[in-house]
Amino acid sequence: MGRLSIERKACARIPTEFGEYQLSLYTNSQDSKEHLALVMGEVRDQKQVLVRIHSECFTGDVLGSRRCDCGEQLQRSMELIAGIGTGVIIYMRQEGRGIGLLDKLRAYNLQDRGYDTVDANLALGHQPDERDYTIAALILNELGVKSVCMMTNNPGKILQLENLGIQVVERVPLETTVYVDNAQYLFTKAQRMHHLLDLTAVPASQPASNGRNGSH
Repeated sequence: MGRLSIERKACARIPTEFGEYQLSLYTNSQDSKEHLALVMGEVRDQKQVLVRIHSECFTGDVLGSRRCDCGEQLQRSMELIAGIGTGVIIYMRQEGRGIGLLDKLRAYNLQDRGYDTVDANLALGHQPDERDYTIAALILNELGVKSVCMMTNNPGKILQLENLGIQVVERVPLETTVYVDNAQYLFTKAQRMHHLLDLTAVPASQPASNGRNGSH
């Protein structure tokens, strides 16, 4: 993890519809971004902790956009953690798979012209996925989590975390609703980015236009 370090600056009680969490804000030595950890129950020195590492998605998390599945994944993660009373959601400030909100919106416009989510990123000079989970691993270590059950459909995320020294003992799928507006996006994630999704629910013939792709 090199010289990168994090510091927990504050922690506060956050009551939600899914129960009460503790929200911690972390700064890091690399940039000015503030990452968050939403924790329910006692996780220090615990094994097989239910964990979601969620990358910021303003359009999905805040506005409820149906161009992606991010907002629903976040809500589902909170619900699953509340169901067992213990878990962690790390909220990473890496919008649009790391390309930022501005280029994410530009990618949406390209998708409306027929690009899929991968080709739109490439056309803007980005990689399909530029996210890095080093800070997430540091936060899990700071929280004292010994091993995790990772809520994700992305095997690449698990591989990155394992390479960073996080023991992932189980993958917990996050199935979300397939809408007309995100069907091609989900199909592209499965076919081109190898996300573990049930393609029987995603029509391969869905046209890649009229705002029917996502970029997160």
